[in-house]
Parts: sequence; structure tokens; C-alpha cells
Amino acid sequence: MVQQSVKIALVRGLAARPAAEFVKMASSFESRVRIGRNGQWVDAKSILGVMSMALSQGDEIIVQADGADEDVALASLVKFLSAPGL
Repeated sequence: MVQQSVKIALVRGLAARPAAEFVKMASSFESRVRIGRNGQWVDAKSILGVMSMALSQGDEIIVQADGADEDVALASLVKFLSAPGL
């Protein structure tokens, strides 16, 4: 299992469209992927879970991946969250 803390740089945070893109990316990996903040953890492959976190630009979260492609999954998702696009 690998994990990394990341500050969300996305201008709109993880609103509907960015959240859908994030979930789509997370779902493309075999590894189990979760995001957490303040002791609350959700499945990163669940749009409802991700949106329930109500994450905004500047929020800091932990991305956690566990599985065969965990390193690639973690690096890709952290890169997505760190980019100011969307």
C-alpha cells in the first residue's frame, strides 16, 4: 500500500465534472484506491463517495492505493489533483 498527501489545485475542486474525471481515472486501475480527510475515507472509484467529501481548491487530502499497479495509480491521481485545470 502506498499513500500521499496532496493539496487540491483544481479551480473548482472536485465538483461534478472534475469528480467524474477523477473517478474515471481511479476506476482504470486494478488497485483499490481511497481518498481521505479528517478521518473520513471513501472509495475513489465511487462518484457518490468522492462528491460526498465536498472537496474544494486548497483542501488537503490523502490518496491511498493498494494493489498491483498502486505506484502508477497513486502518481497519476496525485498529478490530476495537483493540476489547476478543469
